Amino acid sequence: MLETGTRNEAAGSELIGMDRLAAVHWNLGAAALYEEALRLEEGVLTNTGALAVTTGQHTGRSPLDKFIVRDEMTDGAIWWDGNKAMDPAVFETLLSDVLAHSEGMSLFGQDLYGGADADHRISVRVYTEHAWHALFIRNLLIRPERTALAAFVPDFTIIDLPSFKADPERHGCRSETVIACDLSRRIILIGGTSYAGEMKKSVFTVLNYLLPEKAVMPMHCSANQGPGGDVAVFFGLSGTGKTTLSADPARTLIGDDEHGWGADGIFNFEGGCYAKTIRLSQAAEPAIYSTTQRFGTVLENVVLDENRQPDFDDGSLTENTRCAYPVHFIDNASVTGLAGRPANIVMLTCDAFGVLPPIARLTPEQAVVHFLSGYTAKVAGTEKGVTEPQATFSTCFGAPFMPRPPEVYGALLRDLINRHGVTCWLVNTGWTGGAYGAGSRMPIAVTRKLLSAALDGSLTQAPVYADPHFGFSVPEEVPGVDAEVLHPRSTWNDPEAYDRQAADLVSRFSANFARYEDNVDAAIRAAAPQVRAAAE
Repeated sequence: MLETGTRNEAAGSELIGMDRLAAVHWNLGAAALYEEALRLEEGVLTNTGALAVTTGQHTGRSPLDKFIVRDEMTDGAIWWDGNKAMDPAVFETLLSDVLAHSEGMSLFGQDLYGGADADHRISVRVYTEHAWHALFIRNLLIRPERTALAAFVPDFTIIDLPSFKADPERHGCRSETVIACDLSRRIILIGGTSYAGEMKKSVFTVLNYLLPEKAVMPMHCSANQGPGGDVAVFFGLSGTGKTTLSADPARTLIGDDEHGWGADGIFNFEGGCYAKTIRLSQAAEPAIYSTTQRFGTVLENVVLDENRQPDFDDGSLTENTRCAYPVHFIDNASVTGLAGRPANIVMLTCDAFGVLPPIARLTPEQAVVHFLSGYTAKVAGTEKGVTEPQATFSTCFGAPFMPRPPEVYGALLRDLINRHGVTCWLVNTGWTGGAYGAGSRMPIAVTRKLLSAALDGSLTQAPVYADPHFGFSVPEEVPGVDAEVLHPRSTWNDPEAYDRQAADLVSRFSANFARYEDNVDAAIRAAAPQVRAAAE
C-alpha cells in the first residue's frame, strides 16, 4: 500500500484495513487534491481556478436514507419519531461490506476538527473515494496545524464511498443509498451518493447529539458580529438566507451554517462555507461571488459555458448549485470562529404562502414556538425530488440533523434567551403580494435594511401592531422601507384571499405544534398560533 502525506501512524488504522488498500493519500492540501481530482477526471477547472464537479443523480441530501444505530446507549436518548433506526447487527453487516468494497482502492484521508471551541470539538477522520470530496470536507471542517497531525487521534471516523451500493434487503435500508451513523462505535458510513453535503451534515448530527449533555446549544444557524461586538445568529433551513444574510461587509462573519452556544458564547462548528449559488449575483452578493472565482473553491453542479465561465443562472442540473470554500475566503471572516453571547436571534423562514410579514419581533415564548415549528419552504433542489418550494415544518430548523427530542433543544434555547436577555426576530425571505406563483420573492434589499435596523437596535423603538393571526409584533413603519410591505394583507390584490390563506397557515401551525404541547409549559402553549385567531 502506498501512503502519502502526514498522519498519526498509531491512530485509527485498524478500522479501514490499510493492508487491503492500494493507497491512502493523507491530509493532502488543495493543490495536491486538485491534481488528483483532475487526473481522475472527477472535475474540471473553471476559467478563474475553481474546481467544478457534478454529483450525478444525487444533487441534494437524501434524508430518507439516513439511519442511526439503535442500541443500549441510544435507545432512550434519540428522537425516534424523527430519526430512522438501524439494528446493530445490520450495521455490522453494512460495515463489513463497505470495508470489503474498499479493498484495492486508493482513498484520501483527512484529519479534521468539528468545533472551533477546543473544549467542545470532536476529531474526525474522513476517508473518501473521491479526491474532490477530500477537498470539500477539508474546506468545510477545521484544519489542524500541520504540526498537530502527528498526534491526531480521531473521535469519529467517516467512510464515504459513492461507488458502494447498499442492498435494502441485506442492509435494512430503503435504497442503494445509505447514510448510517453508529454513535456508540463512532463510525459513519456513506454510500451510493456523491453529494458531498452528507459528510458535513453527519458531523453536525454527531455534535447535535453530544453537546446538549454539556449544556451547549447546537444550532443550525449562521452568525456574525458587529463592530461593537454584538453577535447575531440566523436560524434557517437551506435556501432561507443564512449564508447570504450573514455575509455582511459591515459585520464579521463567524460562520454560515452550524454553531454551538455555551457558557462563554458561540463557536463555529466548521472552518468553511457551503453557499447556494443559483442566480448568484456579483452586485447583490459580492463576498460570496468572489469566492467562486478562487483557486481552492469547489463548485458543485454549477454549469459552465464554453469558456468554462460559471453560469449561475443555469439550473439545468439542479437548483441546488453550491460552492464550498474555506471561511477565510470571506475578507471579514473571523479567524478563530469564536464570539460572545448573541444579542439578537433571527429566525429565517421562506413563506411560500405570502402570509408572514418581512420582519416581526418575538417574545421568548414565541421564539420557542417558531424554533420548534421550524416553518419554511423546502427550496427547489435542496432535497432529491423537490423541484419547487413546498411548505414544511422542520423541527429546530433542521429536523434531519436533530437526534435528540426537540424539547431538549427548545428548553436549552429558552433558558439562554431568558438568561441573557436576547432579542428575537422572525424574518420572512419568502413571498409577498401573494403565494408562490402569484406573488413575488421578498427583495433582498428590503430584508437587509430591516435586519440592519433590528441589529443596530433602532427597530426596537419603532411603533408596532400585533399580527391578528400570529400575535407577534410587526413594525408599522421603517425608514427607507415601503410601509405597505410591512402589512402583508395590503400587498395582496384580494385581501379576502389573504385572510383565507392566513387562516390556512395558522391551521397548519396549530396542527403541527400539537406534537409538542404535552412537553412544553402553559406559557409556550399560549404563544402558539391558534386556529380561532384566524377567525377574529
